[in-house]
Order: sequence, then C-alpha cells, then structure tokens
Amino acid sequence: MLGMGTLAKKVFGTPNDRKVKATRPIVQKINDLEPEFEKLSDDQLKDKTEELAKRAMGGESLDALLPEAFANCREAAKRALGLRAFDVQLMGGIFLHQGNISEMKTGEGKTLVATFPAYLNALSGKGVHVVTVNDYLAKRDAEWMSNVFTALGLTTGVIYPQQPEAEKKAAYRCDITYATNNELGFDYLRDNMKSDLSEMSQRGHNFAIVDEVDSILIDEARTPLIISGPAQDRSDLYVAIDRIIPDMTEEHYTKDEKQRQVTFTDAGNEYLEDQLHARDLLPEGQSLYDPESTTVVHHVNQALRAHVLFQKDKDYIVRNDEVVLIDEFTGRMMAGRRLSEGLHQAIEAKEGVKIQPENVTLAQVTFQNYFRLYDKLGGMTGTATTEAEEFMEIYGLGVVEVPTNRPIARKDEDDAVYRTTQEKYDAIVGIVKEAHEKGQPILVGTTSIEKSEILSLLLTKAGLPHNVLNARQHEQEAQIVADAGKLGAVTIATNMAGRGTDIKLGGNVEFKIMEAIAADPEADPEDIRARIEKEHETDEQAVKDAGGLFVLATERHESRRIDNQLRGRSGRQGDPGRSAFFLSLEDDLMRIFGSERLDKVLSSLGMKEGEAIIHPWVNKSLERAQAKVEGRNFDMRKQVLKFDDVMNDQRKLVFKQRMEIMESKDLAEIVADMRSQVIDEMVETYIPPKTYADQWDGHGLYAAVLENLNIDVPVIDWVQEEGVDDEVIAERLEEKADEFMASKSEAFGEESMRMIEKQVLLQTIDAKWREHLLTLEHLRSVVGFRGYAQRDPLNEYKTEAFQLFQSMLDSLREDVTKTLSRIRPLSDEEREQQLRMMNLQSAAPAAPAPDAAAPAPAESPAPVAGEAVAGFDENDQSTWGNPSRNAACPCGSGKKFKHCHGALV
Repeated sequence: MLGMGTLAKKVFGTPNDRKVKATRPIVQKINDLEPEFEKLSDDQLKDKTEELAKRAMGGESLDALLPEAFANCREAAKRALGLRAFDVQLMGGIFLHQGNISEMKTGEGKTLVATFPAYLNALSGKGVHVVTVNDYLAKRDAEWMSNVFTALGLTTGVIYPQQPEAEKKAAYRCDITYATNNELGFDYLRDNMKSDLSEMSQRGHNFAIVDEVDSILIDEARTPLIISGPAQDRSDLYVAIDRIIPDMTEEHYTKDEKQRQVTFTDAGNEYLEDQLHARDLLPEGQSLYDPESTTVVHHVNQALRAHVLFQKDKDYIVRNDEVVLIDEFTGRMMAGRRLSEGLHQAIEAKEGVKIQPENVTLAQVTFQNYFRLYDKLGGMTGTATTEAEEFMEIYGLGVVEVPTNRPIARKDEDDAVYRTTQEKYDAIVGIVKEAHEKGQPILVGTTSIEKSEILSLLLTKAGLPHNVLNARQHEQEAQIVADAGKLGAVTIATNMAGRGTDIKLGGNVEFKIMEAIAADPEADPEDIRARIEKEHETDEQAVKDAGGLFVLATERHESRRIDNQLRGRSGRQGDPGRSAFFLSLEDDLMRIFGSERLDKVLSSLGMKEGEAIIHPWVNKSLERAQAKVEGRNFDMRKQVLKFDDVMNDQRKLVFKQRMEIMESKDLAEIVADMRSQVIDEMVETYIPPKTYADQWDGHGLYAAVLENLNIDVPVIDWVQEEGVDDEVIAERLEEKADEFMASKSEAFGEESMRMIEKQVLLQTIDAKWREHLLTLEHLRSVVGFRGYAQRDPLNEYKTEAFQLFQSMLDSLREDVTKTLSRIRPLSDEEREQQLRMMNLQSAAPAAPAPDAAAPAPAESPAPVAGEAVAGFDENDQSTWGNPSRNAACPCGSGKKFKHCHGALV
C-alpha cells in the first residue's frame, strides 16, 4: 500500500517536477520566436541586443525580456558554434536567471547553458561574472563562448593570475567576465587596499554564475582567502614573555599529551597576572580576562606550548641559529616549514636564537561571504541535491534538477564489499583486465593520489597499459580525459580530477583532428577532418557495443556528492554505461562506521577469501554513514561562518567607509567631526561628568591636548576659572584646534590639504584594520577555552569583537587627529635641501613637490617618534619623494632609507 507522501507525489508531482513544469510555457515562447530570429541578419542580431538593452535600462524587467533575449542568444550560438540549445538547456538557463542552482548531469552542455542568463543579465549594463574552478577552464570557456557574445555585440573578458593591471581592469569592464573564484576574491580584497578609485578593478557585484557550484561554495568554503605581509617586529615581546615561563611549576598548568594541549590553572593565571604587571607587559588595573589583554594571553599561551609540548632534538633542532622542525613520521628535517600564529617565534625565543618576523593578515574573506555580496547568484553542477539544505541556508539558493535531454541508460550496480584491501585490489585488477580485453573503456576512481599510484603499480605488474590522471596540470588533464573514452582505454583518476571536460565514447574528435593536423601539417585539414570523423563513428559504435564507459570506484568518499560526480562521468547524453563501487572493510569510511560488526557477520556466513558481499542493504547503511559525515562537516562550516560573520559585518563597514573617503572630494567635515570626538573624550577623561572642580586634572588635560592636538593653550588656567564647566572647555579647545588646522590649510593650500587628509585617513584606517584583524585572530584562538567555564565561545567572541571594534574606531580618530596636527609644509631651507638631494641623485633636476610636508613645526612640541611623511603610501613609490640612501625613511620607522623601504626598491 502506498504511503501518503508517495501518493501525494504521484498525484501532484514533486516540488521539483512543479518547478520544471512552470518553465515549459516560457520555453515554448522561446521556441515560437525561433523562426522570426532565424530571418535576422548577423547585424540585426546585434541591433536586437541594443534594443533589449535600452528597454532593460528604461525599466522593463529582465523577466519580461527573457523569451526574446534567450531566442536571440540561441540563434547567435547556432551560427557561432554550430550548437542549437536543447529545451532542457533553456530550462537550465531560466533557473540560473531566477537565482537557483541548475543540477544538470555530465555532458548536458552546462558551458552553453551559462550564456543565456549571462547575456540576459548583461543587458542591464552592470556586468556578469562567470566563475570556474581553474584558470584553464576560465580561459577555455571565455575563448569558446566569446564567439557567441561577440555575435550578439557584447564584450567578453577573462581574469587570470599575474595579469597586468590595465588588462585586468579592461576585463572587469567587459559585459561578461570569466574568472576563478580565487581571483575574484583576491581582487575584491586588493581593491579594498587601494588608495584611489581609479586603481580599483572590480565594478560592483551584480550577478554571478558559478560553474561546479558545489566544489566552489562547499568544498573550498572552509578555507578563507588571506592576503598577508610581514608583521612589525615583536621579538622583544616574545623574549620578555619567555622569561616568565621557566619559573612556572606544574601546579600552574595542566598538560594533555594525547590532545597536545596545555592550559593554565587558576594558580597559574594569578601568578601570570602578577608577573606581567611586574614587568609592565600588562597595564595596571587590567586583568588577563579583559578584551584588551587578548594579544598578551595569546603570546603567553604560545610560550607555554613552546616550553611544555615541544622538545629540542625530538620536535625540532637548532641549526645555524635557526629552529628547524622535524617530521614526526619520517624523522627528516623540514627546512623552510614554520609553525603559525607565533608558535615558531615562541620556540625561537625559548632557544635564544634570532626571532624571524611573523606574517600578518592584511585582509581576508571567506568564499561564503564573498559570494553573498552579489545581488543575485546562480550555480551549475551535476551534483547538488545532497547539499540542498546548505545551499539554501547559507546562500539562499534553491536546487532544481533539470531533466536530461535523453533518458539515462547507465547501469548502476550495488556496492561490492571485500574483507581486506588486498582482496579488493585483486578483484579490481581482474575486472579491469576483463573490460580491457573486450575493448570497454574503464575509468578507475580513487580517493587519493597515493592510492592512484598503488593501483598503477598493480596494473603495470598485470601488463595493463593505462593513464594516471592527477589534478596537477589542467591542460594535460583535458587531454587524458579526452582519451578516456577510447576503445580499451584504462584511466586511473582521483575523484575530483577531470571536471569540466566530457569523456566522449570513442575519444574526442576535435583532439584527434588537432593531433593529426600537427603530425601532418602539409595535408589538407578538410580531408583530415572527414577521415577522422568517419573513423570516429566506427570507434564510437565499437565502444557502445562493448557496453560504454565503465566507472569503477575503489572507495566510498565521505561525501555522496563526490561519488555521484564520478558515477556521472558515464552515460552522458543517453550513452550506454556501467558503474560499480568496490570497497573493503579496511577503507576509512567502513572502518569508522562499524566494520567490526560486519566482519563478524561475514565470518559467521563462512565467506571465503576473495568473495564479496553485494546487497542493497549495504548501500543503504553506507548512505546513512555518509549522511552523518556530511551533516558533521556542514555543522563545522556553519560554525566557521558564524565566527566569520562577526568580522564580515565589521569588514563591510570599514570597506564602505574607505569607499566613501575615496569618492569624497572634501573630507574636512569628517576630519573636523573626528577631532571634535577626540576633544570630547579627552575632556570627559580629565574632567569627569558630575564631579567638583577640585577633582579635575588640568595638568593631565594640558598634556593630552599637546599630544593629540599639537596646540599650546592655557588649559590649566581655564580649569581654575570661576563658572567654567566641561562644555565651555570643550568649546574653547574646538575653537583653538579649528583655527590651528585652518592656518595649516592656508599654508598648504586648500587642494593639497584635502589630498593630505584623504591619504592620512586611508593609511590610518588600513593600519588599524590590520592590527584589528591580528587581535581578532588571537581572540579566536583563545576564546574556545571559555567553553570550560560554561560560557558560549561564539557569544563571547561577538561581545569582545564588538568592544575591540569600538576601541579601534576610538584610536582611529585619535591617530588621524594626531597625525594631521603634526604635518606642516616644508620651509624654504628644507625645500632647497630636498632639491639638492634630488639633483645629486638624478642628472635631470626635478621640481620640488608643491605640497611636500615635513614631520613637525620647530616652534610646536616635538613630534611623536616615527611619524610618516604626509601622503606616504608604501604601495605607491611616487609618494615616497626622493630621499637619499642615508636619510630617514619617509615611512616614519626611524631607520635609514637604505635599510627600510629603500632596500625594496
């Protein structure tokens, strides 16, 4: 008897069936327009694009334009590529345009499908990004599909690593831009480190179509994209903290060797706090539990790990004044490998060798948060249904299964489970031999490169010729995949390898033709094409007669999706095919999920060596195991994302602020607001509200005003005046500071002053954001321990990250105000001296910069050591001036130019 759910599906269809059904009238409309568009000349197709673009920009919705746009695109593709899109391909395109994932089986022509929504959405003039998994596919698809877009009058660009800036900007200005997820993410981060709008590459995030969406948005989503650079030298801090640790006893910490963890006890924390206060490493009144102490706590933890968990000559050796790690498995030295998050530096401090600088994060973003920037997102893959929940929850993407153009004729066999790996390998070699002898091409899937190599050795011993496909070289990969469907071909591949290229039965015709033309350049290409196409027909039929492509998987992957990808390589476009999984109880997945019980069952059944158990129940229990692992991985990714979301809100705010600063012509008002807030905070600190005049600290306020505003005003006298309150003092300070800055503006010239303000603001924001990222990294590494105190680490992280962000904004205002109060124009004497230096360095004398600035006026209080020259940008050499090799570096480090930025030139 049918259950209610099954009955409902039979009567009403599944939700997926209803979505597919809803697109059929739209597809019919496109088909009805086909005869009309076939009559248009090539130029008229381009005119149609112009007409549709005008209508789109005039306010007509893209949904209303869809039938005409898709009909125009189909006609252009037919003429440019000789490919007429099937109805199911149009369906896939409609779902992409609606912001869904189109799940389409291998060989259904996803590359062509992407052109339809890309063309339609490009009509708005805001640009469309088509995202691929590697650079080879980005270039290949852009080159191939640009024929269609050019026929429609649109421009196509491609982004690749180490691309010249001008070429990259031009590619982003194109209507449709092909790129990898990595390049898009890094360009976004780089753009938000630029100091001028004209230097930025990307132009907003309108619509992205992500090819192999499961690989990009799920498999790679665990790893954030990070741009890093050398950190400031903290060697004194490492050395100072290292001196505290040797005096600690075993009552101060607990050690867990199994987990390789070490934590301070309450007694240890008290001892630490006393020691840190005594050595001025922790300000008086500040405890280890305050958010401001995060960095010190992180360093102390790393120092303790270095002393307790890492042993000299076991975990590392000291050689040539350097700490070199030792591989625990091989006992070999790992030169050049370093421990992260300051742990290596802590070991260097322990051993008294030279402390190498840490790398610091300059900018970072996760793929989840990058792709959520787009106004609309669509994706394509052969396997997404198993992760539908994650796509919806994280990205708001629905998954729609698009029907295949022809019914699938592949036979999927039940899994065969052997007792040992050796028995499984023997069975695999036997079945490969059998398939090879009858001419059936076979693709053997493994889960790692190491296992590929073991199988390769076994097949070589058995005298079976084969190719091994590792995902190291994409171009070579495409060639091996193209050959994998040839008669009798044997190909070993890691599960993820070979995506983006179809395995065609009998081999790939285009590859065969290219090879033949290269071998005989004198022959007529048309003759070669005709001969090879005829040969190919015979080969294709022979492979079909042998049973089509046989996919043999040697292990179940943690994710069902990756198993389905491998299976989907066979049976494309209604071709015959076969797939099977050969497993053993020693496989990772089987071992983790109760293979002992299964082993007992097999023994009691009296199974002989070399026999396998094959039953649908085994498949079911394996699927349940995989679902458990997938669920756990999803929870881990969700947790990573929750932590990153905290930073993401702050990142968006900082990047938005930077954009506003770059777009603004006049920042005087923003700078004045910052100055006003700094004054209010100073007055509040030294003249607390609701206090008596004898409790006010006039001397403290005077010193703070000198430090932050660089003005000498009689604050001490003001404080002693009758009837004066905090508001009056704040007003007077504001007035004097405004006058001082107005005189500076006059001395520099209005335009120069505005430019200086912009550069100082941007440089200070960048420096503060870098420091903040480092503090958040440290906070993240220690916040997990709060769980032991029954406090939720995520809530703790949110609260403290917010407090740290607030204090970052406070110190940003202070630094901007302080820096701007200290810059001044060069005196005539200094100009002449600078000019003499420039003349010495260059035969052709250069004119002095009109708005050049020196660090501080002689008549005002001495500047803070290490102020950068106004307008200095370490990424732009034109802002450095021309200091001599022995002059102070313009970055304000206090070092000679030749030992600092001059060493990089």
